[in-house]
Amino acid sequence: MVTLTAPETAAPATTIDLAESAVRGLNQVLHDATDGQSFVVERPGGKHSLAVGINADISVTVDGHAGYYAAGMHQTGTVTINGNAGVGLAENIMSGKVHVKGDASQSAAATGHGGLVVIDGNAGARCGISMKGVDIVVGGNIGHMSAFMAQAGRLVVCGDAGDALGDSIYEARLYVKGTVASLGADCIEKPMEAEHLEELEGLLSAAGRTDNPADFKRYGSARNLYHFSVHNSASY
Repeated sequence: MVTLTAPETAAPATTIDLAESAVRGLNQVLHDATDGQSFVVERPGGKHSLAVGINADISVTVDGHAGYYAAGMHQTGTVTINGNAGVGLAENIMSGKVHVKGDASQSAAATGHGGLVVIDGNAGARCGISMKGVDIVVGGNIGHMSAFMAQAGRLVVCGDAGDALGDSIYEARLYVKGTVASLGADCIEKPMEAEHLEELEGLLSAAGRTDNPADFKRYGSARNLYHFSVHNSASY
């Protein structure tokens, strides 16, 4: 006789109401969590520093708008924000995934070392500034000075990019579907080879998007700033 066992069901998510609880208390609960747990943050009210420093493979859903530095220093797990996010979203992210269903303000994923940041809407100025390995996919437009001094990682923009894109860029790869207002110092358009199309397809798929990679252009470093030029030295 064959014995059938019922499939395991995931434990229900723990709900934390920020109209009744403090942000410090929320973050402490998340820091004490163990792999596999799920949390829903209700009535966030645009408060700052929500779900920062997560270091367990947990799922956190913020059901509303988040303020400054949401999901900062993210190390693992997934944070989903069902609204907009303020300045410094996922700053210094190391791994895991942060997904904003609305727009993000300035400096999204600044100095990010790894992981994936998805913004379904628009992102403000300095998106991906000094990125060091993070992957960023923006469904809409990005503001000026995005990917400034970007060292590593990939930035995908499904809309338009503002002025001075990739200023003083190192080895990050930038993909833009729309128009670019202007390129920053040492940033140039580069050929779109088969490996880049494949890479971009994977990034779009990971972000849940169906855009055609062939519609994008690639930008990166001209590598002129890597080398000393006597014309840049002072005269004595």
